[in-house]
Amino acid sequence: MLKTVLFDFNGVIINDEPIHHELLDEVLIGENLLPVGSEFSQICLGRSDRACLRDILARRGRSATEDYLTILIDKKKRLYRERIEKLTELPVYQDTIAFLKRVRTRELPIGLVTGAARSEVEYILDRTGIREYFSVIVTGDEITGSKPQPDGYLLAVERFNRWDFNLQLQPADCLVIEDTFAGCEAAKRAGMQVVGIAHTYPFHFMQRVSNWAIDNFSQLDLDRIERFFAGSAEVDRERSRPDNPVE
Repeated sequence: MLKTVLFDFNGVIINDEPIHHELLDEVLIGENLLPVGSEFSQICLGRSDRACLRDILARRGRSATEDYLTILIDKKKRLYRERIEKLTELPVYQDTIAFLKRVRTRELPIGLVTGAARSEVEYILDRTGIREYFSVIVTGDEITGSKPQPDGYLLAVERFNRWDFNLQLQPADCLVIEDTFAGCEAAKRAGMQVVGIAHTYPFHFMQRVSNWAIDNFSQLDLDRIERFFAGSAEVDRERSRPDNPVE
């Protein structure tokens, strides 16, 4: 059954991917490297800054130590904070906030799993007043594997079960909201059902990589989703009975 909803951050809660693209280019120029426009969508969308920078530098024949990557990441985090603090209004998706309220009325715990830095995430959540919606937060600082690896989503399950032992959460009980190919793959590899929202890629792209695809949250029917999860749980119970297998 559906027990929790997990959200990605960049591209799902806040529309800041263009800012990250610009700042990554700025970091590369500071390293005397010429940015390539297509690299951001090919390598970075949905992934942590560390994984993104490591792969971009490798493409240019540079082998960066973890300490040096940390220096570049800290520079980008500083630039991001400076940029975002200058905005009078943060580019948060209003339909996402409305959907968070819908989920909470059903008493479903909500989590957030992202490759973004915790300092960036908490600043945005606090400034927009939506921190209270999230019972569990997993950020890129806390995991070694970036999406499409499932590490972040699996860690979220562990944290939910520590947060509420009676929840007895399994990956199959989770609905994930993602906007990138890497994010959708990570959720599926964790054994979760995923909704692909067309904030970053076109709808027909998200159809190919998710269980359900939507243009915006007004199209997501939670009643239908919960019926699907309830039906899947019933099938699993039937399959577990040796005297009544379900083909």
